[in-house]
Amino acid sequence: MKLRTIAIDDEPLAIRLVCDYISKTPFLELAGSFDNPLDAIDFLSTQTADLIFVDIQMPDLTGIEFIRTLEEGPKIVFTTAYEKYALEGFKLNAIDYLLKPFSYEEFLIAAGKARKQAELEANAVTSIEANNQFLFLKSEYKIRRINFNDILYIEGLKDYIKVYVSGEIKPIISLNSIKSLEQKLPETGFMRVHRSFIVNLNRIEIIENNRIVFGKTYIPISDLHKEKFQEYLDKNFL
Repeated sequence: MKLRTIAIDDEPLAIRLVCDYISKTPFLELAGSFDNPLDAIDFLSTQTADLIFVDIQMPDLTGIEFIRTLEEGPKIVFTTAYEKYALEGFKLNAIDYLLKPFSYEEFLIAAGKARKQAELEANAVTSIEANNQFLFLKSEYKIRRINFNDILYIEGLKDYIKVYVSGEIKPIISLNSIKSLEQKLPETGFMRVHRSFIVNLNRIEIIENNRIVFGKTYIPISDLHKEKFQEYLDKNFL
């Protein structure tokens, strides 16, 4: 497994070093480098990245502010000369935190953590080829078969997903990313309506104040997904 990786740092020497480290690491692929986080946002609007090495202290937009703008955040490793930002970085679920100047060994350890997490996520969801009826999901040391028709909605929470299934009181929890699971779902029938939620369109019964209602749960429809969801409603509106 190769991870598409980008580097963001406003210091020329620092970004050159990170890019060199990325290039010499067999399981990393350098997809881009940027001295301005705004350029990285533009890149990510049309391209994908599995891993981002990003400096924290930058003009216009800090690395922490940049991460908060991401709709579906890739794995993050912060690079900075200031140790005081470590706690805030980890609150954003960063894979690691590299204090400048850092060696290739330290870089490799951080990259290895990202690869291990990506492999865990890739193995967490297993679907049968050309199957549109169900998938197998690893949860609590078991493998559960989940019929697509039974899924109400899916919630993404840091490194975990919660799958809410009709007839079950508690959600099925699995180590995974919502993005990874989204790729396994049928193209029709499910829709991402928020960075943290995917809904089964066939299970929607009530929409209230731009929120989808499942019992006592109100799922917001974010601005990013509002247009697509409205198109779905327009096609099925009487």
